[in-house]
This record gives sequence, C-alpha cells and structure tokens, in this order.
Amino acid sequence: MPDDIVLHIEDRSARGIAAAVSRLITSGKLAPGTRLPTVRALAGRLAISPTTVSEAWRTLADAGAIDARGRRGTYVRDAPRARGPGRYRRITEGPGHFSLDLSTGTPDPQLLPDLGPVLARVARQTLTTSYLDDPVIPPLDDALRSRWPFPPEALTVVDGAMDALDRITSIVVRLGDRVLVEHPCFPPLLDLLEQVGAEPIGLPVDDQGIVPDALAVALAQQPAALYLQPRAQNPTGVSMTPARAQRLAALLQATDVVVIEDDHAGAISASELVSLGSFLPERTVLVSSFSKSHGPDLRLAAVGGAGEVIAGVANRRLLGPGWSSRLLQCVLVEMLGDPATVDVVERARTTYAERRKQLVAALDGRGVVSAGTDGINLWVDVRDEQSALLTLASRGVGAAPGTPFLVHGSPSGGDHLRLTCGLVNDGFDQLADLVTTAAAGPAAWSRGL
Repeated sequence: MPDDIVLHIEDRSARGIAAAVSRLITSGKLAPGTRLPTVRALAGRLAISPTTVSEAWRTLADAGAIDARGRRGTYVRDAPRARGPGRYRRITEGPGHFSLDLSTGTPDPQLLPDLGPVLARVARQTLTTSYLDDPVIPPLDDALRSRWPFPPEALTVVDGAMDALDRITSIVVRLGDRVLVEHPCFPPLLDLLEQVGAEPIGLPVDDQGIVPDALAVALAQQPAALYLQPRAQNPTGVSMTPARAQRLAALLQATDVVVIEDDHAGAISASELVSLGSFLPERTVLVSSFSKSHGPDLRLAAVGGAGEVIAGVANRRLLGPGWSSRLLQCVLVEMLGDPATVDVVERARTTYAERRKQLVAALDGRGVVSAGTDGINLWVDVRDEQSALLTLASRGVGAAPGTPFLVHGSPSGGDHLRLTCGLVNDGFDQLADLVTTAAAGPAAWSRGL
C-alpha cells in the first residue's frame, strides 16, 4: 500500500478520502498506473467501515481519477473521464411544454435590442480577414476597459460566460483542488467542477453576499479558487454590497486564492457592479456577459483581470478557435455606443426590476418567502419541491427544481424552486395564487387551495 495515502487522509469521510487521494494524484505522488489498496485493506488501516472507502473509490472512479479492474485491482488513471452536465439537465428537462415556462433563466426576447439596424451598419464596414490580428478588436477593447470596475492587467473575449468559466477553470483548478462556491450555486458550474475532479465547498449567502464567517472557516482548507456572482446571483437574486466586498477581500488578502467573478446579468441588473477586483486586482478574474442584456446569439463575454490567467486562456485558445468572431465583436461595439440600443437595455433593466417587485409583493402578501432583490430569477421557499413542481406543471407553469443548485443540503432546511420572474409580464396575482398553492405542499393541493 502506498504509504502516502494513509498519511495524507485527515478527513476519514468518503468525501475526505476521495479529495485526499485526488490531491495525491494531482501532485504526482500517486502516478498514473499506481495500484491502489483494496477497500478492506485501506479501511483496516483507517479503522473505518469498508463501505466508506468503497464510496470514496466510487467517487474517484466517477470523476475519472481511478480505474477499477475487478480482481486485477484499482489503478490511478491518466486523466478524468468526461461526464455529462447532470445538474444542468435537471433544470432544463421538464415534463413537457408549458403555457408559461419559468424554468429557463433566460431573458424576455421582447426586451432585447433589435439587431437588424446594427447588423446593417456593421455589414458596410471593412472587417478583418487576417488570422494574425489581435483577438479583441481595438474599439471593443477600449469600450470594455472604460466600463471595467478595476484596471485589468489583461483582457480578452470568449464565446459566452460558460465558455469563459470553462477556460478559466482549466487554468486555475486541478484534480482534487478544493474550490469555494456560493450555496446555492449555478448548476452548470457545479457540473464543470465535478468534471475536472474538484471538490466544491459551499458558502452560504445572505442579503449582502457570501457570509464572511463561512469564508473565514473555509479558507483553512486551502482552496485554490473562489467562484461568485457579484450581482443578481443565480438563483437567489442577491447582490454583493461594497461593505461585504471589503470584508471578503480582507479575509482573502493573505491567501493565494484566485477570485473568479461571473457577472452574468450585466446591464439588466438593478444593482451597481461591485467587484473584489477593486481590492485584489492581481488575483481577480471578472467575466462580463452580454447574453441577457444584448442577446444570447451574440455568444460573447469579456474576461479581464489577473494577467497570468487571462494569458493562459488566450494562449490555449490559439490551439482551438483562436478568437471570437470579430464580426460579432463589431456588432457589440456598435450596440454599446448606439443610443437606441442603450435606451432599450435601460428599459429592460427597469422592466425586469418592476416585474420582480410586483411578483415578490404578491407572494409576500400571501406568506410565500423568496430571496434577493435583483435579477430575472426568484428563489422561492416551498414545503416539498417535487409536489410544487407537479402542482405548477398541472396548471401549465414550468419551474426549475431547487436541488440541482445545492452544493450540499438545503441552506435553510427546506425545499426551493427557481422561477424566472423576468418572463412574467402580467397576471401577477393569479400566478402568486398558484405558487402559494404549490408552495404549501400536497395537503393544500388536495384541499384545492
């Protein structure tokens, strides 16, 4: 038995064993091809149940870190196997078509700018045809830097926010690394971290952002990165305050943790952008998305901040797509400077805020608890998640289940749904009545409340 395994296992839970072995694999102390101890042998050395070790081995196998070969033993693999985005599928694969689908988390198409006039103007411009031009066209680089909440050491453009998170993660996170995330958290990010074999640690959020005491405790586990959404957090709608950002930055100051901020809501957020990059510019990477404000088909997100990370992203892209469409970059530049587009985006921002306000008020008046104050999504407390989903579906309303957003157990001891309130433009009282019935659980449904 490799001696390092037992010596490096401090947490003897299944998750702790799996994480410790993952870190040994990442560091090279357990090289590819190394035969691992049997379940019973390791359980005996650790004085724990073989079932616990078996669960840890299963977790590592699912992450692609080890390979079980039956009677021939269990061995360290060369790299993790790819897995599907299970959490993401759970919030997007509903039981069918709905007359009102509030499960999507997407913007209202009626509130997006008209691309027609902008495309017509861009089509008359002379666009680059060279593979050797800079990945970001100079006018867009200038526009982005003027809007950035802190002076970025470097800046580039990629194909949307999740593309950015994927590429940043490949640079910053390694197999077995502990990473900090908000709890609840955006499901595709949890899927991504699972695929790379990282161990997510959930940090609760309150009405000002991540809870500082929770961060202080988690930092003792030496995480590699902290992922957060600074405003309109999906799903809770919480936006980080300047005071909270200052407290979090003070805790992070003495660490090597890389901060990765996903500003997914962008210009449709009702809150000002508050970034930890204002305090930790050399270790913060901000992802600024334009999908919800200017159009999902633009497939553009800007990535700026820590130079080493941005350089890693840009260099790796040279072996793939090279750059994001400069045609689309020209469209975005035109939209950012177009008064008509600016007005449309501003109207969308105020409209989303009003829709959220009206639905929250209607639910609050009926005793239904929801979180946050910003964004197009609403995190709603329900008594029983599955019952609530079925109740809404029976009335033609789709909702996203809360479970895929959870890093571990429910942060408030109950079940939740995520509703895309930004898609609700009328009938707030009628919808609130239905959600109230759904939130109350099976007993209320059987009484016809």
